[in-house]
Amino acid sequence: MLKAVLAGLAGAVFAVSAPVVSAQAQDFKPAVVFDMGGKFDKSFNEGVWNGVKRFMDETGIEVMEFEVTNETQREQAITRMAQRGADLVLGVGFAQADAIDKVAQEYPDTKFAIIDVYWLDQPNLRQYRFEEHEGSYLAGVAAAMASKTGTVGFVGGMDVPLIRKFACGYVQGVKDTNADATVLQNMTGTTPLAWNDPSKGAELAQSQIDRGADVVYHAAGGTGLGVIRATADEGKLAIGVDSNQEDVAPGSVLTSMLKRVDNAAYDTLMDAKNGEFTAGIVSLGLEQEGVGLVENDKNAELMTPEIRAAVEAAEKGIISGEIKVHNYEDDQECPV
Repeated sequence: MLKAVLAGLAGAVFAVSAPVVSAQAQDFKPAVVFDMGGKFDKSFNEGVWNGVKRFMDETGIEVMEFEVTNETQREQAITRMAQRGADLVLGVGFAQADAIDKVAQEYPDTKFAIIDVYWLDQPNLRQYRFEEHEGSYLAGVAAAMASKTGTVGFVGGMDVPLIRKFACGYVQGVKDTNADATVLQNMTGTTPLAWNDPSKGAELAQSQIDRGADVVYHAAGGTGLGVIRATADEGKLAIGVDSNQEDVAPGSVLTSMLKRVDNAAYDTLMDAKNGEFTAGIVSLGLEQEGVGLVENDKNAELMTPEIRAAVEAAEKGIISGEIKVHNYEDDQECPV
């Protein structure tokens, strides 16, 4: 189980506080292109930023960066980083797949990496695939046990297979814990705007609460902030995603399903700096501590010993293979 708490980190662009940088380090020029929602979205982008910030703090190396605000900027930003002489360009999110695939072909001597993509095939590209369905299963176990009404909710962001993967794992975890439970589901939209619409997130969460949900899990980026706040306003519980989101509504966030995108970013930067970069697909699930639930002193009262024990048992079952969590991306179906 992941025990680490990922706190939001803020800082000026390119700011570093480190000792004198070696000549070798000065020769390394990395870059990162954040996606819609910005690097301080308290979710996916911010998780990546935490890894970038850790790398900068430890090495004193500046990381060039760009925050995408519309879809047309993705390819332009990645290309611009390569043109500026970046040794490594890290793309954030599946929406950058086509852009990074094209630019990686155009700049074969530059290293590229992307998070949440695993279907490309370039010799200079590292891809990270997270087993979100496994972590979401644990979130479902926790939600089912914490619920007093037997009805829980899920709010997704953009309606794509990746987010259906979160939802399917969550439903399976709920149903394996309480077969009679009801799981309400809504997706926010079908365009990238779905990631940054807190008002819509709040509206969907309120609708689910009105229908009996007392625990709501979101996988919706910045939209999820509205889910959490609306849930807290109604005295119900939320489950955050990607980063630890307990500070969004202290006392009302049961837990968060962490995706260790911070580690993916940090490891990629370090590997490239140290001459150890490899292309290919890196898969991170429960066994690799790539996903998991937040458990700490702040949520100890909500995550009771009984819930923690059930989550731990489920985690062990998934890692051992005793519990098979369905991966929606494999067949575009959810059997539960």
